[in-house]
Amino acid sequence: MDTTDAATPSADHAAHSDDVTYRTRKWVKPEDLNANGTLFGGSLLRWIDEEAAIYAIIQLGNPRSVTKLISEINFRSSAEQGDMIEMGLRAVEFGRTSLTMRAKVRNIITGEVILTIDKIVFVSLDEEGRPEPHGYTDITLDRDRLPYGMNR
Repeated sequence: MDTTDAATPSADHAAHSDDVTYRTRKWVKPEDLNANGTLFGGSLLRWIDEEAAIYAIIQLGNPRSVTKLISEINFRSSAEQGDMIEMGLRAVEFGRTSLTMRAKVRNIITGEVILTIDKIVFVSLDEEGRPEPHGYTDITLDRDRLPYGMNR
């Protein structure tokens, strides 16, 4: 899985660069398909939640960051076996204990948008599972917010 932004984006990629600050890509394989032979929505949502968790942990500096809310999910198209998809996330708001982001997934092969989610909220928790203030207000792509012991 590639979780880095391209250093020199193509014209097509540049058109999408203002939508997201964190990208990852997946290759659609046979085990990802539904009975219609297209990408199973549940697989896609699992991938988005996992990538959003990684992004939230980096942004909040806390490995105990959890999904609190995923708003309306708008499936706009699909993907087939062999297609490559790009999942993009953008942080849109820091709360005292939370990070709100939006998601956009597109089919790299066809260029079509597969899915959009307007609001995904993650909350930073303390060791007892209670919301914990994170103290951040800005986005970083650096790994320096990861707690000691997670940096490798």
